[in-house]
Amino acid sequence: QVQLQESGPGLVKPSQTLSLTCSISGGSITTSGTAWSWIRQPPGKGLESMGIIYNNGDPYYSPSLESRISVSMDTSKNQFSVQLTSVTPEDTAVYYCARWRNWYADYWGQGTQVTVSS
Repeated sequence: QVQLQESGPGLVKPSQTLSLTCSISGGSITTSGTAWSWIRQPPGKGLESMGIIYNNGDPYYSPSLESRISVSMDTSKNQFSVQLTSVTPEDTAVYYCARWRNWYADYWGQGTQVTVSS
């Protein structure tokens, strides 16, 4: 049973960097055929894919965020993280991490609320 848990500050000031970590249990971040992603949902809006990192550490980012986003993994801690720079109130959302296998997101974290406000 794979479990994912998001963690990080719930409040970030405008222009600063949003940083979140996803902790994985019940499975390895290096498992063959898997990839690990960040997805967010702003208030009243749909899900938005942010970025994904494969088990070999190769990342891919949404074109709308690629100038500001970085996704990385720490195999020793079985974790992966996201950093989003120069945030604005438009970045306020519930942020999820998820596992991808066979082109399908089969496991999700519960989500964490991040508010961008001064």
